[in-house]
Parts: sequence; C-alpha cells; structure tokens
Amino acid sequence: MSNIIELNTDVMVLGAGPGGYAAAFRAADLGKKVILVEKNSTLGGVCLNVGCIPSKTLLHAAQVIEEAKHAAVYGITFSEPQIDINKLRNQKNSVIRRLTMGLAGLAKKRNVAVLTGVGKFLSDKQIEVALSNGDKNLVNFTNAIIAAGSSPVTLPFIPQDPRVLDSTSALEINSVPKKMLILGAGIIGLEMATVYHALGSQITVVELMNQIIPGADLDAVKPLHQIISKKYAKIMLETKVTQVESKEEGLLVHFEGKNAPAEPELFDAVLVAVGRKPNGHLISAKEIGVSVDERGFIPVNSKLQTNLNNIYAIGDIIGNPMLAHKAAFEGRLAAEIIAGSSRENTPQPIPSVAYTDPEIAWVGATENELKKQGITYGKGVFPWLASGRAASIGRQEGMTKLLFDNASKKLLGASIVGPNAGELISELALALQKGATASDIAHTIHPHPTLSESVMLAAEVFEGTITDL
Repeated sequence: MSNIIELNTDVMVLGAGPGGYAAAFRAADLGKKVILVEKNSTLGGVCLNVGCIPSKTLLHAAQVIEEAKHAAVYGITFSEPQIDINKLRNQKNSVIRRLTMGLAGLAKKRNVAVLTGVGKFLSDKQIEVALSNGDKNLVNFTNAIIAAGSSPVTLPFIPQDPRVLDSTSALEINSVPKKMLILGAGIIGLEMATVYHALGSQITVVELMNQIIPGADLDAVKPLHQIISKKYAKIMLETKVTQVESKEEGLLVHFEGKNAPAEPELFDAVLVAVGRKPNGHLISAKEIGVSVDERGFIPVNSKLQTNLNNIYAIGDIIGNPMLAHKAAFEGRLAAEIIAGSSRENTPQPIPSVAYTDPEIAWVGATENELKKQGITYGKGVFPWLASGRAASIGRQEGMTKLLFDNASKKLLGASIVGPNAGELISELALALQKGATASDIAHTIHPHPTLSESVMLAAEVFEGTITDL
C-alpha cells in the first residue's frame, strides 16, 4: 500500500531542465518556499542529461579528430586515431554527472525541495507526484511554473527496432554503425551526423525541405552543405522517407521525392531527428482548465501566465524556439514576476547555433523572414576569405552577415558561419538588444587579428567604408 504525504509550498516548479531549475533557484533566492518536481533521478532535464551537454562533449571529440586531419596542411601528420568508444562514453557521462551533482548541490544550498516523480495536476492549487517507490506526494501550491519541456517527434511508419535511434539513444554511442541514415537535416540531425562521421560512420542525410537547417538563410548554410557533400555519402533534399522495414541484415529504407534513389537502400542504423513536440498533453493541465492547444503548446501572456493566473509556463512548452537559453531566461523572469516584479516577457533576440563544422549561428531576423514581412533592408557581408585570422587557422570558408534597416540603419539580424560562430554571435545579440546601428558596430574597435573583427568589418561593408575588401 502506497503512502501519501501532503506538502505545502509557495512555488511548485514542474520540470527541472534549464528553465525549471533556473525558475526554482531564482524563486528561492527571492525568498519563496519552492518544491521542484522532476520525473528523472537527476536535475538538468533533456539539455544536461540527453541533449546539449552530452552532444557538445561528443562534438568536441569529433572536432579533435577533424583538426588532427586538418593539421596535415601545416606539415603535421598523425596516425589514424584509435577510438575507445567506452572511454568516450565514460567521459561524456562524467561531464553529465559532474554538472548534475552541481545542480543538486545548488538546490540543497537554496533549500529547494526536490521531488523525484511524475507530476499530474489535480487542481489549480494541487499536484500529485507519483514517486518511484510507489508512494505519492500531494503538493499544495500558491503558484506553479510549468517547465515540462518537449519530446522527440516520432513517425508512425518507423518500426520499433534498436537500430532506430532518436536524439537520446544516439547520444549513448552504443556502437558506430557502418552505414547510417540521418532523417532530418536540422540542427540535431546534422550535429549527430558530425559526431558519427568523425567516429567512422558513412552518413546519408535526407531532408524534406530544399535546404539543410531550414531555419537559417540559404547563404549561411551553403559553406556547411558544400563541406559535408564531399564527406557524406549523400545529402538528399526535397526527399522524404516513406517506409522503413526491419530486416535481419539491416533497415531497408524507401524514399520518395526529388532526389530519391530508384530503389530502397539498406542501413545499419537510422537516426530520426525530425523535430520535437511539447509535453503539454502529458501533465493533466488541460483537465484542470489550463489552455493547451492541439499540438501540446500552452499559451501564455506577457507575464508568462496561462489562462489560470497562478499557473505560469515557460520554455519549450510555450512555443518555439525550443532552446535551453530561452527557457532559462523565461524561468528566471517567471520567478521574479511571482515575487512581485513588474517586468514582462517582451520580445528578445534569441541566438540559435548549429554546433556543426563549421558552426552556424544567427540571431534576430533572417533574410527569409524580412522578405516575407516586406521589410526593406540592406546587408553587409564580410567573407572570411579576407580574414587574416581565418587564413592563419586555415578556415576561410566562413562569413559574417549583418542585416540593417535601410532607414534607421539599426541592426535587424545577423548570421555567422565558421569556427566559434556560436561564441561570436553573442556580441550581435547584445547589439540587437541595445538597438545598435551600423555606425555603432563599425566604430567599435575590435582586436586584430581575430574572427570577431569580422563583425566590425561587415558593418563597414554596409556603410561603404571598408578598406579590407
């Protein structure tokens, strides 16, 4: 017979990903009694446990392998790498373990009570948490923050087969398949393609849209497309998978579309990376009167409140982009609003990064979006072919592109392609946040020779003052 314990708290946070733990910790810092509910045994959510952090750990290993090959142009050659998959997996797991332990310590330091179990709303003031040992906790709350995240999209025609991977199972690196199909050329699919190719897999990519990473501008993804086209077996755009058959000798995949092969092809593994769906239907929120749309998103107002004023929602579950840094920002803001702040969730520039090789990063409006909105804009593009720093490291395939309003000269958006693009984009997020103009950026002295000076030089291109081209 299970035990039922009733608890009371000021703020109950459902989900301990980057948004959830940020909300819980900030609320505690502001003097609130907080209970954090998480279905998994560790904090950090998808991002830390089976997403951002493990993927970047594996991508670093892939980068080391590729850089060792690239060193040959400098007269430095290495023998073929000896890859110990178990050690690689252990290193990835040790990074996760260290960071999750750090979060547990921060929760304890702040007196945030963590309940490990599955949460289900019973009313707008109470949630039931089914613990792993069979017991149940009933948590009575004044305010709740839903941070329940998202899950990988599944496809109905994909069989249940251990050789079919999603982003979670792919990060386990249980084996390195000889032939691997990546279904979906978005950020997750291409990051995992980067890892598995470096480890020795022959990669084929299939994508329904007419470009890789459809959210970015075409010129931003072109350098990556050109590079991986030479490395991978095939990249099939405007093509879809219609059937996957489990065979003893492999997974037989049927294709349809512009670049589909005439016959089905056999693969040792298939990674399904066609996006993520919000978990709004999994927490019984609709049953207590919270608005949840057909897809599972929970609408919120500028205060991050649902239609029930004491229940807030943040992160993936309230809409795109589904990014950890967006969720963390919203989590802290929700906690501050609950504590009495008058701040609102106004539109913010949210950077996106594909940690491929080369990296692709963008923030603000893309050219595609500006054209759809009918906004007149100008641009400054600085090719890294003219960058001394890019030349010195042998990576001149990149570019920095800035988009400006033709009337006000204010920055509207930016894209960077090349090594460390994900680090470089933050300057442009700040420029957007502060309403910087082309002149502001062009007259900010950057160190030379650096990749970051390409930002200044792109602004000079727009202004017509460039001397480096």
